[in-house]
Amino acid sequence: MDNYAIISAGSKQYTVSAGDTIRIESTDKEKGEEITFKPLMLKNSDGLLIKKQALQNISVTGTVVRNGRAKKIIVFKMKRRKDERKKRGHRQNFTEVRITAIS
Repeated sequence: MDNYAIISAGSKQYTVSAGDTIRIESTDKEKGEEITFKPLMLKNSDGLLIKKQALQNISVTGTVVRNGRAKKIIVFKMKRRKDERKKRGHRQNFTEVRITAIS
C-alpha cells in the first residue's frame, strides 16, 4: 500500500488505493457510473499531504460496481422478569465502488 488516500463517503472514512473495492452508504449512482471523492489525506512518493491547499487539485475516482443490500442483522431487546421482548430485523442498502485512480 504505497500510494493511498483517506476519503469520506457518507458518515464514514475509508483508506483506499487504486484497485480497491469498498462498500459505502447507498448513493443515487447506477452501475457503471463514475463517482468522485475529495481526499482528506494523501500518501504518495512525495510524502504525506494533509493541508487543504495541497489537496485542492487532487481527487479520487471510482466506478460503481453494484448497488445492493447487506445481510440482515437481528436486533433483539429484552428486559428480564418483565415479559418484554422486541425482535427486529434490518438490512442496510449499500453501493459497491471500485477505486480506479488517485490523481
